[in-house]
Amino acid sequence: MSSTGSPTASDARPYIGGQAVIEGVMMRSPRSFSIVVRRRWGALSVRERAMPNARTGVWSWPMLRGVATLVEALRLGSQSLRYSAEKFEADLEAEEQGTLPPAVSPRAGSGGPGVLGTLTAWIVGLATADTAPSQAPEPSRSRSSFTWVAIVAAMLLFVALPQAATEGVNKLLHLDLDVRSPLFQVVTGSFKLAIVVGYMVAIRRIPEIRRVFQYHGAEHKAIATYEAGEELTVANARTKSRLHPRCGTTFLVMVVFVSILVFTAIGPLLPRMEVGKVAENVIFFLMKLPFLPVIAAITYEIQRLTARYCLTGPLRATLYPGFAVQGITTIEPDDSQLEIALASLRATLWREQAPTGQEPPEVDTTFGTFDELMKARQHAQDRSFAPVGESDATA
Repeated sequence: MSSTGSPTASDARPYIGGQAVIEGVMMRSPRSFSIVVRRRWGALSVRERAMPNARTGVWSWPMLRGVATLVEALRLGSQSLRYSAEKFEADLEAEEQGTLPPAVSPRAGSGGPGVLGTLTAWIVGLATADTAPSQAPEPSRSRSSFTWVAIVAAMLLFVALPQAATEGVNKLLHLDLDVRSPLFQVVTGSFKLAIVVGYMVAIRRIPEIRRVFQYHGAEHKAIATYEAGEELTVANARTKSRLHPRCGTTFLVMVVFVSILVFTAIGPLLPRMEVGKVAENVIFFLMKLPFLPVIAAITYEIQRLTARYCLTGPLRATLYPGFAVQGITTIEPDDSQLEIALASLRATLWREQAPTGQEPPEVDTTFGTFDELMKARQHAQDRSFAPVGESDATA
């Protein structure tokens, strides 16, 4: 971004990332983020915040920027999910007490976010998040604990369980595979991918998660409308694809393949210990943990390259595995959900496009309708629909 004055044509069009939340969408840009959720009476609650760039100094270097991006995306995602859950729970309580405001527009969906347990919320957040660089405010101790518990649970499910399953097959079929061998890593990766896909398919059947996946589709359609340089309207967004090359789902799929390559390469280099099969697997699992940030960093760099250079031509085939799994984590949204995604995008751009030193105040507010929000967050000279400029950010 320019340091002073109005944004230029190129830097006024940064890449935008986002995430689906409970009955809403979070959008983020290099300098701002916003969360818009649909309340049970139809109004739109909005949280708008500035967001300093986390990728400065050494954290802007290749590899390191991937780790910084992932950590900050998890922080911001956790906070966004918590905000949306708090609004949802407040509406349910008001509905039970008979104090809910009169409906101003229809809103589908029922039930509460209770099914979004620690692990489910974290994985859904990661799967529906796009990997744009961000810096969220420092989380509270309770939120930090939430994140760490979720990370540990995810490692057990998506790292330890696939390795244990592979060892089980190894023993059952008398394959006598060494835990460090390439074939062992390929089988482990296959189990890992099966668990990720199976998990997504299973939670997709939960009504509340299904609606989150609809908002995930709405988020992608809104960003596609923006990237196409079209006006941010429901009619334009409705025609766009719900699949996106920089999606968090694609990131998860790519992590599986990168992990196979990394552990195949480093496996023979790790020390061998004659301590029995069970102990050997536990030790190998513990030795793998320090390499997880490396895998995330490599995956981030690969995703940046594929999203920039593999959108057309034969190289587009490299995106198909991610698109296939996105078919699970994105569902066609209705028009009311598209409104939420577009409103969140508009609110983020409104702050992002403000001249440096003249940023709007950080606010939590509520708008009665989609049209009211879009009008209130419209700049007098709107640059939203200029061509997208070059940027290091990824959506």
